[in-house]
Parts: sequence; structure tokens; C-alpha cells
Amino acid sequence: MNKNRLEAFSDGVLAIIITIMVLEIKIPQSPNIKDLLQLFPTFLSYLLSFIYVGIYWNNHHHMIHTLQRVTGSIMWANLHLLFWLSLIPFASGWMGENHYKPYPTMLYGVILLMAAIAYSILQGIIIKKEGKNSKLKQAIGNDWKGKASVVCYLSAVCTSLIWPWFAQIIYVIVAIMWLLPDRRIEKVMQSK
Repeated sequence: MNKNRLEAFSDGVLAIIITIMVLEIKIPQSPNIKDLLQLFPTFLSYLLSFIYVGIYWNNHHHMIHTLQRVTGSIMWANLHLLFWLSLIPFASGWMGENHYKPYPTMLYGVILLMAAIAYSILQGIIIKKEGKNSKLKQAIGNDWKGKASVVCYLSAVCTSLIWPWFAQIIYVIVAIMWLLPDRRIEKVMQSK
């Protein structure tokens, strides 16, 4: 399979995920600002989830750009990642509708954790197939951000039933950590 086809499929799935998330925001039945303000928790949940999907889209694009060839194991690992990302709209909607209660907050964290693990698996399979001297391995090094993310998500999931707002803060911190420009792959690809 051509890597462009893998990337196009993934881009399409991520676009659908974002579309589903925005459709979860219900239009108020009245023109009152009070009814609009009631949607604020759902909107915040959507905003955080939109940022997360955007982060995955951006990093996935760069990662796939390093590929020389696509194998069956890469395709399955990619589908595994897309599966977990496709659950974000459900968890995001449930969390926003229920004003960040413990169980919805915990489920959201479990899905973020599983997506991070799936991304690491995909990354590892690409490195294994491309070799230890692959562009991706050169770019990510020890991947401290990926490892830190998994630890943070685990912490958030463990604390979400007691302190759901603390878990939310962790989710925001991890998103901010990934929003900071990370040009590792771009630098390696430009040095060809």
C-alpha cells in the first residue's frame, strides 16, 4: 500500500471524528442566552477534544511522512489508533453533558490513555520495520513526551473518581505539552 493512501484514509477518519464531535453540541431550542450558556460544559469538552484530535492529526502526518513503505502490521496498528480516537466523540459528549462527573471523566482519560498507547505501538512498529536508523527513531529519540503522556493519563484516570477536576487539569496540561511546537521530525526530514 502507498503511504499516501494510508494517510488519506486516516485523515478522512479524523475529519469524521471532528464532525461527529461538533454534531454532539445540540442547538438550543430557544433564543435565550441562558439556554446557550447551559451548553458551555459541552463546548469546553468539545474544545479539548478538538485540540486532542488536532494534535494526533498533526503528529500522525509527520510520522507517516517518515515511512518508506507500508506493511500489514503498520496498517493494523494505524487502525488500532483510529479505533481509540473514534471513541473520543462519545466520551467527550458524555463528559460535557454530565458536567465532568467522575465516571465520564475517567472514561475520557481511559480513551486518551489507550490512544496514546496505540500511537506508541504504531510508532514502535514503524521504527521496527524501518530499522533503528530510521528517520522516525532519529527524530523522537527516547520519546519523553510520549512516555510522560502515558504516565499523566494513568494519574488522571486513577484520580478521576475522587477529584475529577484534577484529572481535567492533567488532560489540559498534556494537551498544552503537545501543543508546544515539536519540530523533531521536520528537522530530521529536512536534513536528508
